[in-house]
Amino acid sequence: MTAKKTTADCGGCSRAHSSDVTQGVERAASRAMLHAVGFSREDFDKNQIGIASTWSMVTPCNMHIDKLARQACKGVDAAGGKGVIFNTITISDGISMGTEGMKYSLASREVIADSIETVVGCQAFDGVVTIGGCDKNMPGCLMGIARLNRPSIFVYGGTIKPGRHKKKNVDIVSVFEAVGQHANGVIDDDELVEIECEAIPGPGSCGGMYTANTMASAIEAMGMSLPNSSGQNAVSQAKRDDCFAAGQAVLSLIDKNILPSDIMTRKAFENAITVIMALGGSTNAVLHLLAIAHTARVKLSIDDFTRIGKRTPLLADLKPSGKYVMSELVAIGGVAPLMKILLKEGLLHGDCMTVTGKTLKANLAKVKPYPKTQQIIRPIKNPIKKDGHLVILYGNLAPTGAVAKISGKEGLSFTGKARVFDSEEKALAAILDGRIKKGHVIVIREEGPRGGPGMREMLSPTSAIMGKGLGKDVALITDGRFSGGSHGFVVGHVTPEAYVGGPIGLIRNGDLITIDAEKREMNLEISASEMKRRQAKWKPRKPRYTRGVLAKYAATVSSASEGAVTDKDMDL
Repeated sequence: MTAKKTTADCGGCSRAHSSDVTQGVERAASRAMLHAVGFSREDFDKNQIGIASTWSMVTPCNMHIDKLARQACKGVDAAGGKGVIFNTITISDGISMGTEGMKYSLASREVIADSIETVVGCQAFDGVVTIGGCDKNMPGCLMGIARLNRPSIFVYGGTIKPGRHKKKNVDIVSVFEAVGQHANGVIDDDELVEIECEAIPGPGSCGGMYTANTMASAIEAMGMSLPNSSGQNAVSQAKRDDCFAAGQAVLSLIDKNILPSDIMTRKAFENAITVIMALGGSTNAVLHLLAIAHTARVKLSIDDFTRIGKRTPLLADLKPSGKYVMSELVAIGGVAPLMKILLKEGLLHGDCMTVTGKTLKANLAKVKPYPKTQQIIRPIKNPIKKDGHLVILYGNLAPTGAVAKISGKEGLSFTGKARVFDSEEKALAAILDGRIKKGHVIVIREEGPRGGPGMREMLSPTSAIMGKGLGKDVALITDGRFSGGSHGFVVGHVTPEAYVGGPIGLIRNGDLITIDAEKREMNLEISASEMKRRQAKWKPRKPRYTRGVLAKYAATVSSASEGAVTDKDMDL
């Protein structure tokens, strides 16, 4: 991470980095290149702000972000800076879900962080605005920001508006669940096509409290977005204004010398965890917040989610386990009024610095409460669940931890017989063709960060379970992970993963497995001596990839319980 650099480092100017490529006779060649991309002579005396756009036509989540990037650039220029837009990648979880391509999803988070660090570091930008709209580019943006430690702001691309089918809201998860309903004979071919065609009406991130909306809310709670950035529709004047204001605000951060390390503190991460617990956010938030904290050199562990979850009630009745979509929360004020409620209850650290240059408490001071008639956010004294829904489990099946998503609607414990599958595809086929029955614990292994590689999301199997009407009758455990759209009795991030000899790799068909959310345990009901015998017979399998991105990822990635990061300190 770059050391803190002040205006004194460039002779009193605020261009602490860009002066390296714009000032002096010897930089004439650099200036010549910049003339060609639109710089004037006057621009060389301005702060250069890199605007990292995740625009792409590969997914509706990001298809509008080119326009938002231009708005941010206008904001920079209006405030006296010089905006420079550059692109990084995005991939689509929704499109690749259930395929071999999904293995690139989590790896893309690292590629995005690497690319932002690379461009900003090379081009000597003084500040950064990043705009993300999908699950992995959001934490990837924050990780890049944390590595660079230059004045920076994250902007959320905004949530999608829901589709409509038979006078009900539908979204991408509705389509996945419709596949299970189709397999169960509940809907026919024509209705499946109707849902498919109606679910995604335009640009924006998946509409429930899935991973994108979860991470947007967490980043705002952390103080790295402008107030209400997480609570805006993708296609709206509010989102365009948010981008313009972010471009202006990054210049203010430069003037005040406020860096990401001043904002992304341990208290800020605790605020983020508190907010996602209250919202019923995605299990992916555990993985991503651990990774961002690691990159920012902030001490955070999976046990912090347990500690904070014990004191934080689940208040939001949002999909996937609830009724409402994010655009309905946007309509009543977004996430900011919820944060004000949590602050009043003493559950947030109000003294944390934010990208406004003010504290979180100051930002929330004038926020209006939710309308009295709304039913999306429950009163603090009448929660959906008295404590957090993200439950960290240990036990002989997860010696270094696993992550369960327990809203309370699934029950708090489950005991059943194992049905073991060494890939997501095999498990999905068994669910759809009726081989999974009431009382089964579906085990999907060899899908961890190293074993997959890439730790695929299990939205196809979990949605098929719901579509088949088995949501309360079976459990699913995996060393892979879950989409924010997954719900039911599910446990992911089981560590150590099967590929490195974790106990999940030792389970056999018919073994009894007990998951207890109250005791926070997950155990294989066999003797210690039998476990030891199986471990002695275990042999590692050959890696699935030996070259390319996934091979590099598998060779460098850490455990899911540590955030599945690839930038651990090098022991030189």
